[in-house]
Amino acid sequence: MICKKIRDAFNEQVMHETFSAYLYLSIAAYLESKGFEGMGVWYRAQVEEELIHAMKFFDHILERGGKIELLAIEKPQTTWASPLEAFKAALAHEQFITGKINELYALADKEKDYASRSMLLWFVDEQVEEEVNAERNVQMLEMTGKDGHGLILLDREMGARVMPFVATAPAPAE
Repeated sequence: MICKKIRDAFNEQVMHETFSAYLYLSIAAYLESKGFEGMGVWYRAQVEEELIHAMKFFDHILERGGKIELLAIEKPQTTWASPLEAFKAALAHEQFITGKINELYALADKEKDYASRSMLLWFVDEQVEEEVNAERNVQMLEMTGKDGHGLILLDREMGARVMPFVATAPAPAE
């Protein structure tokens, strides 16, 4: 059975991960409205990934006998000064999420919830990847500057990202 402190913190993380998806959907909408369809594709794939993250917490709560409590999600920002500023916002958000994951890991350690701690190790590693990707994107956009050709090439490259379908629902009982 999952303890109340961990359950409540994981329910909050479901909200944070879902907000991440919502923010990235907003970034995709902004980028696509500015003609950067490839960058929009990259963020649409990121939306799917963030929803998978939310479902990992959701499933963990249920598997451990906890109650799901879906918390309100705030409205994300909808416009940025440039694609670079949108990508910087995404990097800052990933850094925020890393902090939340680290807090959850510390809480699971304090509560001696080894099952949650084990599950959170995946997220610790995942956040390293998330921050590296977000930082790389910012660096690439900074290198292009205001060069239209560079932005077009980067947009084309980012549009090649594909998010494989990953089932998150538990398998039906036989």
